[in-house]
Amino acid sequence: MMKMKLALAVLIAAAPMAAMAAGENNIGSCGWGSKVFQGQRGIAPQVLGATTNGTSGNQTFAISSGTSGCSQDGAVSSTWKTAMFIDGNKEKLAQDMSKGSGESLQSLAQLIGVKDADKAAFYRATKENFAQIFGSESASTEQIAAGLKQVLAADSSLAQYSAAI
Repeated sequence: MMKMKLALAVLIAAAPMAAMAAGENNIGSCGWGSKVFQGQRGIAPQVLGATTNGTSGNQTFAISSGTSGCSQDGAVSSTWKTAMFIDGNKEKLAQDMSKGSGESLQSLAQLIGVKDADKAAFYRATKENFAQIFGSESASTEQIAAGLKQVLAADSSLAQYSAAI
């Protein structure tokens, strides 16, 4: 019983710090919890909103059905996942980029959210700018990512994807 009280006290004490570190809205922009507590500030509305979304399971349904303020066209992106992918696939990715096709290049395109309509341009840009992306045989993951980001940012039809790198 004492351990449970101590754990609860730690959680209560840590909540304000976690809320401040994470930003104003920690529950997302959709689901019942987001709608019920919309516009309210502070820890209590965020905790109650997250609890509402979590316990009712409505946020998952709302995302998959496009209801309760959720959309189905949102993109989940993460630059650390892109860096991990590049790091784990450097050799194959270099081969695929040098020829402008291949499984690892297709996977990278999918990972950073390249739309089907833009994939041919993406593959072509990586092939044409291979030397800029892979500056040397010993290029680091960070150098490869920076080179790819620069190539995409310089192409008006692909610039939107540079943020995912």
